[in-house]
Amino acid sequence: LRERGLEDSSCTAGFSVMIKESCDGMGDVSEKHGGGPAVPEKAVRFSFTVMSISLLVEDGEEGHEEEEEEEKKKEPVIIFQEPKPNSEMSCKPLCLMFVDESDHETLTAVLGPVAAERSAMKCSRLILSIGGMPRFFSFHFRGSGYDEKMVRDVEGLEASGSMYVCTLCDSTRAEASHNMVLHSVTRSHEENLERYETWRTNPFSESADELRDRVKGVSAKPFLETQPTLDALHCDIGNATEFYKIFQDEIGEVFRKTNPTREERRSWRAALDK
Repeated sequence: LRERGLEDSSCTAGFSVMIKESCDGMGDVSEKHGGGPAVPEKAVRFSFTVMSISLLVEDGEEGHEEEEEEEKKKEPVIIFQEPKPNSEMSCKPLCLMFVDESDHETLTAVLGPVAAERSAMKCSRLILSIGGMPRFFSFHFRGSGYDEKMVRDVEGLEASGSMYVCTLCDSTRAEASHNMVLHSVTRSHEENLERYETWRTNPFSESADELRDRVKGVSAKPFLETQPTLDALHCDIGNATEFYKIFQDEIGEVFRKTNPTREERRSWRAALDK
């Protein structure tokens, strides 16, 4: 702020804090030997990372009301940006719970207060006195640190064996196998909530199958909003699988052969693995 000559100016509002949320099961944490108390042997950790703090500078002595209109034109001043956003060093645990991530009821009960506080923070501002002036901070959350299993859990979708294969769109297994290309992100937290209400109330008095088709696999109340992303791990897995196939084909010079036998393919794979 001092560098920009803004420390004493009236820019006390407009500080925006971006927070990345993550939640994942930690697997088996049971005591391997010894006679400790019998607790459920699975754990789940909910954590957050402060990604950036930025400031939208107001023009002149305008009130804060006009700020929204100007927002699109102005470049924000970056006050802080996390240099290593994917490092575990920047990821702060907020809640550690002894619960199996597949146990939807217990998970929602434990994370309920977190969800409530998060929604309270979304529509309020934090006032801190910095440099002798009150500064107003608003918080924006991006729930992008969830794997598919956890996304299904917190967004109220059926588990991964469901015919609705995707957490981003309404595609079924059959549809996805015919159409591998033309997909767009259509699901949203709000829509999932609406669909859950439809599932709960069945306003059109439909049969179970018709109702399920209407709500596209939403069968529990969504309670945390997630950001549709493909996380780096699954991207890597997908790429690795793809390249693994390509490299095998290159080793066997598949472009010269029409239909290689299974034995041939196996020998190429052995060569690649070696």
